[in-house]
Amino acid sequence: MSEDHYLEDRNLEDRIILVLKSIYDPEIPVDIYELGLIYDIKISIEKNVKIIMTLTTPNCPVAESLPIEIKNKVESLKEIKNVDVILTFDPPWSKEFMSEEARLELGFL
Repeated sequence: MSEDHYLEDRNLEDRIILVLKSIYDPEIPVDIYELGLIYDIKISIEKNVKIIMTLTTPNCPVAESLPIEIKNKVESLKEIKNVDVILTFDPPWSKEFMSEEARLELGFL
């Protein structure tokens, strides 16, 4: 992979993260990225994106709607061809996955 291609993907990943930071958990006033719900973001050469994520609990009320919202918002970036959002509970989410900023905001620090 050339350095230009790497930088281009890095820039695209940063923009995907910005989109993810605009999506909030409906029960917690913190965005899903800082909350630690996003486990991985993979970008293929063809600009297909795979996002592996979890929810705070398996019976979360947005289990069906949140992955669709993520897919639609990330696909709105013009370079991206397709977004596949994979929901996993392995490992299960815990407060340790939250950023320091999120833990501070929620009073866990």
